[in-house]
Amino acid sequence: MAETDLSKADGLADFEQRQVTLQGATKLVFVGGTGPAVIVMTEMPGISPHVARFARWVRDAGFTVWMPNLFGVPGRPLTMGYALASMLKGCISAEFRAFAANASSPVTQWLRALAAHAHPLCGGKGVGAIGMCFTGNFALSMMLEPAMLAPVLSQPSLPLMQTGGMHIAPDELKAVKERLDREDLTVLAYRFEGDSFCRGARFAAYQQALGDRFRPRVLPDSCANPDAPMKNPHSVVTLHLIDEQNQPTRKAVDEIIAFFQMRLL
Repeated sequence: MAETDLSKADGLADFEQRQVTLQGATKLVFVGGTGPAVIVMTEMPGISPHVARFARWVRDAGFTVWMPNLFGVPGRPLTMGYALASMLKGCISAEFRAFAANASSPVTQWLRALAAHAHPLCGGKGVGAIGMCFTGNFALSMMLEPAMLAPVLSQPSLPLMQTGGMHIAPDELKAVKERLDREDLTVLAYRFEGDSFCRGARFAAYQQALGDRFRPRVLPDSCANPDAPMKNPHSVVTLHLIDEQNQPTRKAVDEIIAFFQMRLL
């Protein structure tokens, strides 16, 4: 199969578009595949061709991908201007608390409801979820939903401008830790060593809060795609991924998929 040109718009034609109403709010969700549900939460600026590529890898591994459109234009390729505009809208949106430490974005309640909605429709042991960048912390808050079993945090970037801040309310963090211990569950987390949006202090804070239930993966900057338009090494499974065998970023994708398989199938 010919490689997709990730610099061009992706029509997402191989995903079903569903208007999903939960908790009085309706969001467009792209759904595809069969098997247990995995919620793919996009990074800024939105569901880019890079995010869609990752979602297809998960789908083709035996899962039903649920990809909510939380911001941006679905399928639009990344440009710096588009990314900045989308980031600005996200920062002022009532659904996100981009600068708040020790607080959870309100949209995580809708995402928990999405997990509860998807599980009986898709079957399996439970639901997996991955957040990236702006949504990177959200899979942790989603662990308050009993159906959620496999949380992945990829370059969690909130709260902005607080390098060691954790974007989750203290009572939620306590409840999540208790559940992780009680049910013998773990959290996978990824970042590049020199990422200026997700620094080591944030991972250290989560490690202190969650102990060995938090499984960090820190990739060297040298393995980030040098041809990416964003030079700061940041997007582990999308923009800065090198899709070649034995590349650390491709190994990260394989590990994430294996994590979903182990927990959900």
